[in-house]
Amino acid sequence: MPRAVPADLPDDAHTDEFPVRPVSTPRPAHPAPHPEYATSRWSISAADAARIATFAALTAVLGMPGPLALFGNAVPITLQTLGVMLAGALLGAWRGALAMLAFLALVAAGLPLLSGGRGGPGVFVGPSAGYLVGFVVGAAVIGLIVQRFKTLSFWRVLAACVVGGMLVMYALGVPLQSLVTGFSLRTVATGALMYLPGDLVKAVVAASVTVGVVRAYPAASPLRRGPRTQENQPAASPAA
Repeated sequence: MPRAVPADLPDDAHTDEFPVRPVSTPRPAHPAPHPEYATSRWSISAADAARIATFAALTAVLGMPGPLALFGNAVPITLQTLGVMLAGALLGAWRGALAMLAFLALVAAGLPLLSGGRGGPGVFVGPSAGYLVGFVVGAAVIGLIVQRFKTLSFWRVLAACVVGGMLVMYALGVPLQSLVTGFSLRTVATGALMYLPGDLVKAVVAASVTVGVVRAYPAASPLRRGPRTQENQPAASPAA
């Protein structure tokens, strides 16, 4: 029968009858999350909020060079789609879409942030309305594709930018432009072909920048978003 330990036994007592056993410190059931990562896929940390604001501002800055309207096309060529591609590739689907929503909210409030100094609610019923919707959807699609990869490479990010930043953008922009301008869908689609070379160059630039940023700063990878720990995160592939 075990014997009770006297309450007045000194702390430093070492006897065969009452051996001193080390006290183990209980471990937490779940490790504390890294402060730079959100606790869930849909939550936003302070660092995420800063990145969202940064990419919204970057998209606005890319509109400063001004538009380039070729052959009188109602929708100008602009560098702002590069911001869409970078936001989706580096922020991921949810946060990339939020960055574009933040940018469009500022435009709707009247700030002249679109190329050529355009802004206000009227731009959302103009010929470019479909392309503006494509800013949000395109960034989300790019992020969804990139997040499917275990590692990032130039060609994978390029494919995501082509799908989300070009195909999705045209799929939304061309029909709405046809509806607003009254031109046939075929005419508008034919006119949109002039955008393809420039958009392809922007996709190449976005893929190169994304892979370079992730190599230099692995925490910027969209693969690291969500309730994951820092130890088991995939990094950029060495293959470009």
